[in-house]
Amino acid sequence: MELQGKIKKIDETKTFGNNGFRKREMVVTTEEQYPQHILVEFIQDKCDLLNNYQVGQPVKIGINLRGREWVSPQGETKYFNSIQGWRIENLQPNSSQGNTPPPPAADQFEPASDFNEEDHDDLPF
Repeated sequence: MELQGKIKKIDETKTFGNNGFRKREMVVTTEEQYPQHILVEFIQDKCDLLNNYQVGQPVKIGINLRGREWVSPQGETKYFNSIQGWRIENLQPNSSQGNTPPPPAADQFEPASDFNEEDHDDLPF
C-alpha cells in the first residue's frame, strides 16, 4: 500500500530494550478534501530512511498495516493497529534529493547549421 502527503513531523530515532530495538515515527498530512494526519512508524534499519527528509516535503511512502492482539492480566483482549513504513520517496521536483533539473526549453538550443531535409534517416516512422 502507499500513502501520499506532506511531512508534518519527524521524530528522532528511539531505542528500546536490551536488544536495541529502534523505532522512528513521522506524521504525514494527506492532501484531500478532509486532510488526515497519519502516524507512520519506521523500525530498525528503516529508521535511517528519514534522515534526508524535512517537514513540509511532499512524499510517497510504502506502508504495511500491522495488527496485534494483547491479553491483559485480567483476561481482557485488546487489539492494536500500526502503520509501518518501509520505503519513502520524495515527490518534490528539483530538490536536493538527487533529482535532475528539467531540460532547457527548445528555444535555448542553438539552431543546427548543417540540417538538410533531403538527408535519409533510419527512423521507422
